[in-house]
Amino acid sequence: MTVRLGCIADDFTGATDLANNLVRAGMRVIQLIDVPRGGAEQPLDADAVVIALKSRTTPASDAVAASLRALEWMRSAGTEQIYFKYCSTFDSTRAGNIGPVTEALMDALGTDFTVATPAFPDNGRTVFKGHLFVGDVLLGESGMRHHPLTPMTDSNLVSVLGAQTKRPVGLVDHTVVAAGAEEIRRRVEALRAEGVGAAIVDAVSNDDLVRLGAAVKG
Repeated sequence: MTVRLGCIADDFTGATDLANNLVRAGMRVIQLIDVPRGGAEQPLDADAVVIALKSRTTPASDAVAASLRALEWMRSAGTEQIYFKYCSTFDSTRAGNIGPVTEALMDALGTDFTVATPAFPDNGRTVFKGHLFVGDVLLGESGMRHHPLTPMTDSNLVSVLGAQTKRPVGLVDHTVVAAGAEEIRRRVEALRAEGVGAAIVDAVSNDDLVRLGAAVKG
């Protein structure tokens, strides 16, 4: 049986949140702690597999290596699509790890474009005009600005991700997202034509995320 969605999470809590939401949406999910040794020896009876890593605050090179190991295992399981799960407050530094891992996965998968949004509206994490809000407060004005390992002082995710990647970063804003999947796809193609490699996508509601999912399902 083909696994439809392979999810690489940068910590256990985020992996569990994701697995819970996928189950609530009707998917059969297997959650694993770290990458199993060897490949998947038998077909997995699941729609999605979530691998929980400990890569959020490790050196970027270690995070990349662990994520690529997870990807290789996902491929051995016949996974159709890969999803990189990071924190809804986009925890990272100017060196990563979100950008370096994203680019490494893109290179390994041979894709020239991806989207990124940490939005989790049920937990008050929303993205508007490319800026991340924690509740009603901009990320850079929230308690996350004092985080001891990953202080988040910039709320503009286009800027944050752009500092961590070699590829140009663009924006799919809320007006495009609200117009539906076809408009999102048109915006994506326009950004690709401009040489953009990744786009932050606005999302202020679960409906926005559903529209995004429909736009990038292929």
